Amino acid sequence: GVFHMTAEGLVEVSNPSELFLSERTESVPGCMVSVSLEGSRPLLVEVQALTSPCGMGLPRRRTTGVDFNRLSMLLAVLERRVGLHPLSQQDVFVSSLGGVRLLEPAADLGIAIAIASSLKEQPTSRRDVAIGEVGLTGEVRPVGHIAQRIHEAKRVGFTRCFVAAQRGDVSHPDGMAVVPVHHLKEAVAKALERRSDS
Repeated sequence: GVFHMTAEGLVEVSNPSELFLSERTESVPGCMVSVSLEGSRPLLVEVQALTSPCGMGLPRRRTTGVDFNRLSMLLAVLERRVGLHPLSQQDVFVSSLGGVRLLEPAADLGIAIAIASSLKEQPTSRRDVAIGEVGLTGEVRPVGHIAQRIHEAKRVGFTRCFVAAQRGDVSHPDGMAVVPVHHLKEAVAKALERRSDS
């Protein structure tokens, strides 16, 4: 369960996804939303990334709520497979908001897009969400309970979802555009393209 501290004590939060996303007001570089499963409950979590030239010395890598080893892998894939070469000379900071720990591979795609968005200074759309595991060759792999995750994203108000291309159609509600991607390079290009509704 998720609880919120009030003057009267702890109160159950019936819709934690909306609570974690309540402060999102505009599109800024370095932000992307992913859908994590906490037990059997899908939870929408915003990932924020910041890249900055490191100048002299070794570049710093800092995470909050994100597995450090997965971040290191995603940075290597973004540089070698996607072609974001300045990453090796950038300090990189990645954080999941709301105190949620993003430990499952399904958050890989959202984290990688947030990093690319920050590096390129191009915001993603506020109505986009990304769900998928990223492999060492840059391929985007399917994750479990994808239909449940997509339905939760639609319920909260998202309209486009990046997922791994897989056999058969993914069940999704009306009003949600599901964008299948095979490779991280393809996902980054589509997520950062300019849209009028961003």
